[in-house]
Amino acid sequence: MSATVSVRNPVVAGQFYPGLKNSLLEEVRGLLPEHCEKEDAKGILSPHAGYSYSGAVAAAVLSSIKTKGRYLILGPNHTGLGEAFGLSTDRVWKTPLGEVEVDQDLSEALIRKCPYIKRDGLSHSREHSIEVQLPFLQVVNPGFKFVPIVVSYQSLDIYREVGRCIAESILDLGVEKDTAIIASSDMTHYESSEDARKKDTVAIDAILSLDEKKLIDSVARLDISMCGYAPAAIMIFAAKKLGAKKAKLIKYQTSGDVTGDNSSVVGYAGIVIY
Repeated sequence: MSATVSVRNPVVAGQFYPGLKNSLLEEVRGLLPEHCEKEDAKGILSPHAGYSYSGAVAAAVLSSIKTKGRYLILGPNHTGLGEAFGLSTDRVWKTPLGEVEVDQDLSEALIRKCPYIKRDGLSHSREHSIEVQLPFLQVVNPGFKFVPIVVSYQSLDIYREVGRCIAESILDLGVEKDTAIIASSDMTHYESSEDARKKDTVAIDAILSLDEKKLIDSVARLDISMCGYAPAAIMIFAAKKLGAKKAKLIKYQTSGDVTGDNSSVVGYAGIVIY
């Protein structure tokens, strides 16, 4: 790789997932289900916690889709840094499994089409929500390109406008059959398993209904601490514009299913929209 090409190095390798190639390969392969039906997904919801907690859900959902040449990954902004809709300025992202190229054609199309999306490295500098998706994709689908966008909280109208721009950019390039949109999100945070499951069921039902307004309203009404509801709303709207008609819950669990402590958990859902 040329020295002039900007590279984003991993920031949570060795924390959220193993930092060494062989250990990471072993963990990801161990989490992948042996057999699964594969959908031709237009949108995906996938969690982004440490692999020991949410890895089984991420592995289940990302292995349940037919492989694509590119993924547009929307992640919530946990740090508050940078633009409201920050598209990575780096041309390559590294993980312990190797390099992943950022799709410049789709990136440029998005910048031209959508005034809300800005090139911005700061929003990605310490953010984990997109990075943790990559090793799973590298194992199940080597050779893909991707577009990483960090999303901050805005209004439903703006989410829909960004979703429209994403769908139109994909259609303009004629790559709709070879592109999927991934929304990176965990579900309810730090409530009892019982309460988390009740709240998450409502949010999941909204996503399965392909209803981004219902999702946003439910999050507000029930105070659901779903960190990536904004990426999810954008993904739902864009997927519908790309022709999605159905959605399916692939897997749901909480951190309590792993730790045995159900007093304060985080929920994780893997959903495919097709």
